[in-house]
Amino acid sequence: MSNRKAFAELHLPPAAQAQGTLRLPGSKSISNRALLLAALADDETQLDALLNADDVRYMREALTQLGVRLDALGENNWRVHGCNGRFPNLKADLFLGNAGTAVRPLTAVLSVLGGDYRIHGVARMHERPIGDLVEALRALHCRIDYQEKPGFPPLHISPRDTDTPFPKTVAIRGDVSSQFLSALLMALPLIGDDGATYTEVVLTTPLISRPYVKITTHLMARFGVSVEEPDSQRFRVPRGARYRSPGVLKVESDASSASYFLAAGVLGGGPVRVTGVGRHSIQGDVAFADVLHAQGAKMTYGDDFIEAQRGTSFKGGEIDCLTIPDAAMTLAITALAAQTPTTLVNIGSWRVKETDRIHAMATELAKLGARVESGDDWLRIHPAAALRHAEIDTYDDHRMAMCFSLVSLLRTAVTIRDPDCVAKTFPEYFEAFERLLA
Repeated sequence: MSNRKAFAELHLPPAAQAQGTLRLPGSKSISNRALLLAALADDETQLDALLNADDVRYMREALTQLGVRLDALGENNWRVHGCNGRFPNLKADLFLGNAGTAVRPLTAVLSVLGGDYRIHGVARMHERPIGDLVEALRALHCRIDYQEKPGFPPLHISPRDTDTPFPKTVAIRGDVSSQFLSALLMALPLIGDDGATYTEVVLTTPLISRPYVKITTHLMARFGVSVEEPDSQRFRVPRGARYRSPGVLKVESDASSASYFLAAGVLGGGPVRVTGVGRHSIQGDVAFADVLHAQGAKMTYGDDFIEAQRGTSFKGGEIDCLTIPDAAMTLAITALAAQTPTTLVNIGSWRVKETDRIHAMATELAKLGARVESGDDWLRIHPAAALRHAEIDTYDDHRMAMCFSLVSLLRTAVTIRDPDCVAKTFPEYFEAFERLLA
């Protein structure tokens, strides 16, 4: 970034147009799930196009500490030597940064397998709730202790009493984070048959972000373990199942990251095409493209690409974001160019992400001169005839930085503070964004 300021700010001047084609990095959600399942599998697995970013690096380092061998095969390709359902190292201190996709599943898997483990991260990770997952694991007679504030990391995991059988049913909430359910599902096959053929997971509240759970069950099936869903509130996971390597698995490009470039195609005229993710993606955030289309953008879909460009008009309205919570953040910026106010609903999960995203988004939009209203699980943004330059705080949240870069396509200069926070999932984001503006 040639125009990066010495005091960690990036100034983006007003841009007239965005157009071009780019291949996105791998999906964070798929990368970390695939790494963990490959580590637990019975043989070697080659993972191609794995995301090269902080959250995935934390998972790789944790697996290495647990005794898993990982071989780099060139750019973003890795060979994982599976441990056949049991990690060699039964004691480890695992620092996982702010990577929820590492903290939650490792907590579940290590608790079920047993051992002496500490799981911790950065200060914000210790503010992100994990109590519902811990309570579900304790109901399975796993031994987990909070080391500081109850309900939050850091955690200490101890070996469970092997004379106590695992219950046949476990309950968990579904309305705080879908990662809790995903973590539990990935861990449950590691339970021996114990006189039962499966463990039934019962949701006590409606499930948010269901497409992310679909990613989990899809990948589990790729590794040989099929999860049954008798209805929307129950999941049946086979006991004594063994994860089996699929041989080679290619990671899709990240659909959440695609949202910024598809929005750039709409705000900047386009066309902008993203490759590596298409109409048959297993990622729920591809539905973001359908939302843009419903608002009036011109969208084109292929098996391995999505393309966006400006349509004749762009509408606001109420948008239910329950299934696209990450990509929905981008809609708060495109709302500034809509013809009518845009209300994003069912975004309560934003409050327990890398930062309180409802508060952060409302605060930073107001700096630009936008009129914004918010509630516990909604955000309303009014169209802006004119915006003013602002220095945007990013709250160490990669998605805040990437979202607000789009303001430059609204004929307004914007300064992004701490732009390096994008390293969490997309280290080269600003270089890629600037190429579209060239």
